[in-house]
Amino acid sequence: MKREEKGAIIEELAEKFQTIPFFYITEANGMTVAEVNTLRRMCFERGIEYKVVKNAFIKKALEPLDTDYTPFNDTVLHGQSAVMFHPENGKAPAQLIKEFRKTNDKLQLKAASIDYSLFIGADQLDTLIALKSKEELIGEIIGLLQSPAKNVISALQSGGNKLAGILKTLSEREEAA
Repeated sequence: MKREEKGAIIEELAEKFQTIPFFYITEANGMTVAEVNTLRRMCFERGIEYKVVKNAFIKKALEPLDTDYTPFNDTVLHGQSAVMFHPENGKAPAQLIKEFRKTNDKLQLKAASIDYSLFIGADQLDTLIALKSKEELIGEIIGLLQSPAKNVISALQSGGNKLAGILKTLSEREEAA
């Protein structure tokens, strides 16, 4: 591979790392061609880009970014690595990895970067799946903000019904007396 080709790969990776806030670094040692093809098909169906990349390229592509990815150097960037990108959903690759591991445990999570927060190690998979997206968090906040207003409105409505019932009972007593 020529120096220009390597530079182009690093430049493309750096652009993806900068523009896509969700990426996962995985290891798939010992997988057969058929298993890799199954993984790639699953990625394609879910809109996840899957690329096998040299660790040196990943390291060089991460260097110019504002986030400090140096913890990846010692623990993550060794052996065979592949990168998964999803432009919108930070937990889609984690869900795919967990689903794929039900039938094939050769795919391992090495690390992930979700909104520039680092998650290192295969034990982080369940944590990554449990993370809520921005849209989910915004929906919960809106629900919490609406809840007190709904309670006040329902209290006023139920209080009005009670008040009308009391007034009706009092007026019926006056008429009877």
